Amino acid sequence: MATTAELVARIRAAPAGPSTVACFDYDGTVISGFSASRFYAHRLRNWQIGPVELAKTLALVRRGIRTAEDFDDLLALSLGAWTGAFEEDLQQLGRRLFRSEIAERLHPEVWPLIAAHHERGHAVVLATSATRFQIEPAARELDVDTIICTEVEVDGDGRLTGRALGTPPWGAGKARALLDLLDERGADPADAFAYSNGDEDVPLLESVGHPAAVEPEPGLRERAIDEGWPVLRCERRDDRPGLRDRARTGTLYGAVATGLVAGVGIGALRRSRSTALDIATGVGSDVALALTGIDVRVVSGREHLWSARPCVFVFNHQSGIDVPVLMHLLRGGFTGVAKKEVRSNPVFGPLLRLGDVAFIDRSDAKKAIEVMAPAVQKVRDEGVSLAISPEGTRSVSPRLGPFKKGAFHIAMQAEVPMVPIVLRNAGEVMWGNSQRIRPGTIDVAVLPPIDTSGWTRETIDEHVADVRGRFVDTLTHWPEPAPRTLTERTS
Repeated sequence: MATTAELVARIRAAPAGPSTVACFDYDGTVISGFSASRFYAHRLRNWQIGPVELAKTLALVRRGIRTAEDFDDLLALSLGAWTGAFEEDLQQLGRRLFRSEIAERLHPEVWPLIAAHHERGHAVVLATSATRFQIEPAARELDVDTIICTEVEVDGDGRLTGRALGTPPWGAGKARALLDLLDERGADPADAFAYSNGDEDVPLLESVGHPAAVEPEPGLRERAIDEGWPVLRCERRDDRPGLRDRARTGTLYGAVATGLVAGVGIGALRRSRSTALDIATGVGSDVALALTGIDVRVVSGREHLWSARPCVFVFNHQSGIDVPVLMHLLRGGFTGVAKKEVRSNPVFGPLLRLGDVAFIDRSDAKKAIEVMAPAVQKVRDEGVSLAISPEGTRSVSPRLGPFKKGAFHIAMQAEVPMVPIVLRNAGEVMWGNSQRIRPGTIDVAVLPPIDTSGWTRETIDEHVADVRGRFVDTLTHWPEPAPRTLTERTS
């Protein structure tokens, strides 16, 4: 068996530059399961599958897709079902399904391999027998610009005809397509990498100098062992949380809520809102994380959590677990930002008001700077630190999203430092919008405070790029954990 770290080391030892090509199979390799199943489920939900097609598809799946002929039969069924559909509609469907259902199945063990190839400047290729509208959203998210896939025929009105163009890249066909691409680019197959999970992709792995089997099917696993190819195991990203997962999620939210109630009670007795907030954020998050088996490990920069307050804390946002983690780290003396509309929400409104959250009116995009005034006041006039994600929303993958400027304008106007908090592995514990929580360790690197006294509106773009670059560099070259002190080991 090989680890992700061992495979990353192999990548970093390879020649840099685009003449080194890395080819990743998609279904079962980059993601758990098959993207086609999400499209099929969509059609089932919308009563778009007839009994004959359903019976034929189930018969093929039960028998297993073992030969090119089997695959051609399945492809004909799939494309036939889309006959007459507008290509643009399918592209939109592909983007929607990727964000809502497929992205959460990305293998976290494989993501660092793709990132390492990008770091070395290698040409990264996604190779799949799936159609382009299935694969393009993933390619964009993974920053991949070369795709080998099944191309479909489209008529003059932009509708699918139900036929494929050329030979679909399945089995030996995928290996031929990769070799053609390498030849076209003048790249040596001996320098190329390939990753796959399927028995049918043995020819693909045989065609390159650096093959690897990822969570392989039995036939590929046996061949990989015989050939001495690395075998990477991945945890399956199941679609539906089980009873234990639901119980763990309920425990998390219940503990946070209990902390809030306790904080309100004790704060009322002491007539201190700050006491209420400190107990609600610190104790509530501590209990929640402990009961769900989540460990938060600060690998570097713990002192920066306190050295520059009041400040603007910025963090990368990937998971619903991020907020409890920040509560655990920052303890008290901080607040966040929420849309003005949430203030009137009967459930979350009172909790956010208790947390002294800065409510912002985002209805007028032309007044983006002015709407930040409540947050600026919290930081500058009340001495309260602010925690905000410059991405604005959760990323659908481990990839760092674009940074918006709001947090930077707040720090500049409030004349306080900015402190980056870099989270790693949060998505492995609780992915995106999923309600499934897995026990695990979330690593945290807190970067040194950034002086904002010289920032101006004219230079804000430079500062956004600089801070985002620090996040990217930290995530790419993760610092070694610092030795824990006696206090930390016993706390």
